[in-house]
Formats: sequence, structure tokens, C-alpha cells
Amino acid sequence: MDLMIEHTLLLWTSAVPLMGSPGPATLSLAAIGSAFGFSRGIPYLAGIVFGTTGVLILIASGLTTMLLAAPGLIGVLSILAAGYILYLAWKIATAPVGAQESRSAASPAMLPGFVLAIANPKAFAAIGAVYASHTIVQADLALDTAAKTFALFLVIVLVNTSWLAMGALFASMLTDPVIGRITNIGMAVILVISVCFALLLG
Repeated sequence: MDLMIEHTLLLWTSAVPLMGSPGPATLSLAAIGSAFGFSRGIPYLAGIVFGTTGVLILIASGLTTMLLAAPGLIGVLSILAAGYILYLAWKIATAPVGAQESRSAASPAMLPGFVLAIANPKAFAAIGAVYASHTIVQADLALDTAAKTFALFLVIVLVNTSWLAMGALFASMLTDPVIGRITNIGMAVILVISVCFALLLG
């Protein structure tokens, strides 16, 4: 049991910085937190968590090989995700700020977050690297798979929730509408750039 705990801690030590580093999903969560607040970003957060967990399950089950054999599917998902990111960037850049803030403005939904996460090349690379390079339970593949999947699921929830919270906390410190607008536009630009890099690397 002590060895399992030690191996789990080692996995988390590698997983948190790698999976929590800036990328399309994490930056979009920060931007949404900044533009819409934490509570209104929860549906989108749920989509990111479910989608990234889907990536984890694909990797843990070995189904990524089958998925890579159908590059057209990944291409379609990537195009859909990129298109939504452009729309999302526009919504973030033009979201009401300061005294103009309106709770009636529609906030991002769960499904687009799911599509973005499941088509995110960074998620496949980061999770795949961590999953393949660690073992929690020796000599029991099924138990090791279950343990690593659960451990990495906790990381998915932690890092993505943290990015949404950081964006919301940052926005709460901004009281000047001009600075708020500049911040939203900056977040939108960074988000688009991150997606361009992800698509090029993918």
C-alpha cells in the first residue's frame, strides 16, 4: 500500500504541471472565467472535464490506436473545435465588462467544451506521456489501469477547475471597464494563438 501511494504521488508530480500547462482547454477556461465568472463557466468546465476524461479512457483502453487509424474523424473534430474557439474568442472579447456587465448574456455551454477537449492534441500528448511512463500497481494490469485512470481523473478536475477559478479571480480584481475590455481581448487573442499552435503541432 505504501508503494502504491508513493507511485501515485510520483504520477501526480508529473501529471499536474504537464496536464495543467497552458493549452486550448485550460486557456479557454481562464478566458471564460475572466469574461463570465466562475459559476457561469461551470457548464463549459463540465464539458472540458468530460471530454478530457474521454481522452484518458481512450488512452487507458488502448483505443487511441483505432482512433488514429481514422484520421478523418480527428480532422473533423479539430475543425469543429477550432471553429468554436474562434466564436468563443469573439464572445470573450466582446463580453460586457465593468458596469456594463449583463447576466443575461449567454455563457458557453457544455457540449462545445466536450468537443474541444476530445479533439485537443495537447490532451492526448500530455495524458499519454504521463499514463505510459508510470505504474502504480505492479503485476496487475487491470488494477494498475483503474488506479492510474482514477488518479489522472482527479488531476483533470483539479487543473481545469483551477484555471476557471484563476480567470474568475483575476476578473474580480478589475474594476476599470477599459482595463476589463483590454483583458478580455487579450485573453481572446491568446486563446486563438494557442489553438493555432495546437493544430500545427497536432
